[in-house]
Amino acid sequence: MIHRKTRWTLAEWKESEEGAAQLLSERLSLPPLVARLLVQRGYGDEASARNFLYGDASLLHDPYLLSGMTAAVQRIREAADRGEKIRIYGDYDADGVSSTSLLIHVFRGMGLSFDYYIPHRALEGYGLNKAAIALAQSEGVKLIVTVDTGISAYEEIAYASELGIDVVVTDHHEPPERLPEAVAIVNPKQEHCPYPFKGLAGVGVAFKLATALLDRPPLEYADIVSLGTIADLMPLLDENRILVRYGLEKLRKEAGTGFRALAEASGIELEGIVSTSIAFGMGPRINAAGRLDHAKKAVALLTTNDYDEAILSAIQLDTLNKERQRIVDAIVKEAEEQWQQKLHRAEQGGVKPPSVIVLGSEGWNVGVIGIVASKLLERHYRPVVILGIDSETGMCKGSARSIEGYDLHAALTECEELLDHYGGHQAAAGMTLHRKQLEQLELRLSKLAEDWLEDEDWIPKSQVDIVCGLEDATLETISQLALLEPFGVANPSPRMMLSGVEVADRRAIGKESKHLKLSLGSGRRLLDGIGFGMGDKLAAMPAGCRIECIGELSINEWNNQRKPQLQLHDLHYEPPRMAEFPSREQFGQVYQLLRRMGQTQERGLASRIAEGIGLTADAVQLMLDVFEELRFIRRVGGVYVPEASPVRRELASSERYREAKERHESRHALA
Repeated sequence: MIHRKTRWTLAEWKESEEGAAQLLSERLSLPPLVARLLVQRGYGDEASARNFLYGDASLLHDPYLLSGMTAAVQRIREAADRGEKIRIYGDYDADGVSSTSLLIHVFRGMGLSFDYYIPHRALEGYGLNKAAIALAQSEGVKLIVTVDTGISAYEEIAYASELGIDVVVTDHHEPPERLPEAVAIVNPKQEHCPYPFKGLAGVGVAFKLATALLDRPPLEYADIVSLGTIADLMPLLDENRILVRYGLEKLRKEAGTGFRALAEASGIELEGIVSTSIAFGMGPRINAAGRLDHAKKAVALLTTNDYDEAILSAIQLDTLNKERQRIVDAIVKEAEEQWQQKLHRAEQGGVKPPSVIVLGSEGWNVGVIGIVASKLLERHYRPVVILGIDSETGMCKGSARSIEGYDLHAALTECEELLDHYGGHQAAAGMTLHRKQLEQLELRLSKLAEDWLEDEDWIPKSQVDIVCGLEDATLETISQLALLEPFGVANPSPRMMLSGVEVADRRAIGKESKHLKLSLGSGRRLLDGIGFGMGDKLAAMPAGCRIECIGELSINEWNNQRKPQLQLHDLHYEPPRMAEFPSREQFGQVYQLLRRMGQTQERGLASRIAEGIGLTADAVQLMLDVFEELRFIRRVGGVYVPEASPVRRELASSERYREAKERHESRHALA
């Protein structure tokens, strides 16, 4: 038996939706599977489906629908007319770097007098700070334009006003109850803002400001917009989808200097770049600058036109990213050792281990603790808080990641008397507190998890889009699935489920046989399946068995051949219940038949023998597996070969025989 690693949640599909899918398939010349996915994702009429599949810049919203845009544009143009010095004030993550870089290009093209400032993560922390504002005043700055920050900076913006500096805020974070008194605030999430799309990244809001300033959408910078939008995990819907599509197309055909250098340094082929190339290739390198050094290194890369300068910057970012990976690996190892020690102490003391992982240490780099928390969550699937501790002050800076059903922000609110500061949302949060409060924080967070979560909540979920058959897995259909790209948040790569599909062939491949290669189906209709890290499942999966599996369809290209392939995410196999367990005489009958047949193809053998002697194919397959374990037969390249002089062994000495018989007897007893 092979158990599911996760809970499979199949998206709802109504019979009434089949007609809409069929109509879309006919009207838009789409494979039925693609049409069904469109309907399922909310694009059931022809107009919305066309806009989703083929939407272009004509569908971008009017930037002046954003509350505060008119005032923002007016103040920036006044600064231009007066020759006032403007300072772009950004954030140190990839979205903030992208936002800053975008406005640098735009302001440079407009001929404005400007510079930019990004705070140092470790020395200054997030957002506007009074020291940076005082520095701006001393350097003659009259207007600060924030990007990806500022919506909560009430005191700092009031201080800027006292110093004679106006502030235009552009941001996309959740607004607090008390908004800063800025010259203008541009944020689609403001309660009174009528803008129709609330999911813009910080760079998306900056792009809308640039559109208003230039009286046109500056699509020449869509590559920068796509970087920030994807790296900041924004929903790839509506305007984001359009801008990211333009950005990817620009990267493929005419990437700018910085992106060409970044691609070269990170080994990315720009001609075939997709959203995941940015998410896992470019984004981490841009983020590495702000995590370990200063984000201005990343801004320099994205704003230079000198390739020699760009390649040096890209190499620096790649080196920082490798160092970031090394630091993360080291902290993960230390954190895992801490957690195992906690589990051991709980076991020794006969108590339940903490339900929430809370770990901290001196020397842990606070720039990467969020990544460490994500890795431990993936490993243990329980809420995680990782903290770096200042050895002198005892203050801890933490980053947390959560599982579905456990609202981190709500949990931290319940513990707010223990915390100096906290913020975030359901899935991720940050906090500061003194180390003397850590034990209580762990106890309180764990108690909340026990109160809020049911048993099934501790098992990770796999969202499944649709059930498909082998007939859907054609090269044409899989190619057309690319119409749904770019994939990402709110528009994931479709996950398919195949139910009751026959395993025609299976083998372990790769170093140390770590991976599983399947051939699914029968006859001429076969689909390759590849399960990375699933090689250990081979022993429990007899040839000819029927499985349920989930995964993503793709095209495997090898030696100039293109074949459909299912990249397996999870699978389930349960041996069917045999009405009668095969007798020793039937084992002997099948073995003698195998000796008479000599060398014979493995594929379909169990079914052929079963038809001839009145047994089920699963019963015969069990016999074949037992004979192979006992070395009565062996498999060589998909062919069964009887051993010439096998050593006599009892059937009961086979582990598979004993397990199958015990399973059959226990089921029979329950019945």
